[in-house]
Amino acid sequence: MRPPIQMMGVPMHPWTMKETVEEIARRLDAGLFTQHAVVNVAKMVNIQRDPALRNAVLRCDIINIDGMGVLWGAWLLGLDVPERVAGIDLFYRLLALAEEREDPVFFLGAESEVVIRAVERAQKIYPRLIIAGYHHGYFWDNEEEVVRKISDSGARMLFVAITSPKKEQFIARWQKQLGVGFAMGVGGAFDIMAGKTKRAPNWMQKMGLEWFYRIVQEPQRMWKRYLVTNSLFVWMLLREKLGKRNKV
Repeated sequence: MRPPIQMMGVPMHPWTMKETVEEIARRLDAGLFTQHAVVNVAKMVNIQRDPALRNAVLRCDIINIDGMGVLWGAWLLGLDVPERVAGIDLFYRLLALAEEREDPVFFLGAESEVVIRAVERAQKIYPRLIIAGYHHGYFWDNEEEVVRKISDSGARMLFVAITSPKKEQFIARWQKQLGVGFAMGVGGAFDIMAGKTKRAPNWMQKMGLEWFYRIVQEPQRMWKRYLVTNSLFVWMLLREKLGKRNKV
């Protein structure tokens, strides 16, 4: 498969969804632990100014492009990326893979009622899926106990719905004790699966307007975040484009 590309100092894997799933399955079969991350515009911007987040993301084994903004940015820079691999879509594909392989999974994160509804919904969509366990995302006073719960569950895949960089740091910190073969941060996937929030329609996803859809759903929390990060991303992208041109 294609080697990683560099964009704003972040190495990303320019793979299709199919290639990503196949590589994860291959690593599971080979007994290799895999920490996975996706990057969108907000994360790309925050990586540039948050050393903790930068270190957490860069230590991941597979980094996919999630947001359309990052995909368009890669194309503007002349990078060969066939498509984006949205975290929520990969999450569903991996649940199907786990069901097929009979690999137990563990859901970690979100509020208690949300993760419970997400587990129930996952069981309906994938009736043969083995859900080894679940736990809400507010456990920092008993972190070791939660790690033991995951390890004792026998899970092979761990899906973590906690904010960055906490989720990446948690996975990296407890990698050897978790006992899983694959761990992935899934952002708001539990909220979507549980029906707490809705995903943008397909036409908005294709046009790169998911950020606008989130602002409409949560205007007070999201408008400033996206206004600032989208503007900064465009500036960083143009600066990198001009830097590449000057080197030619």
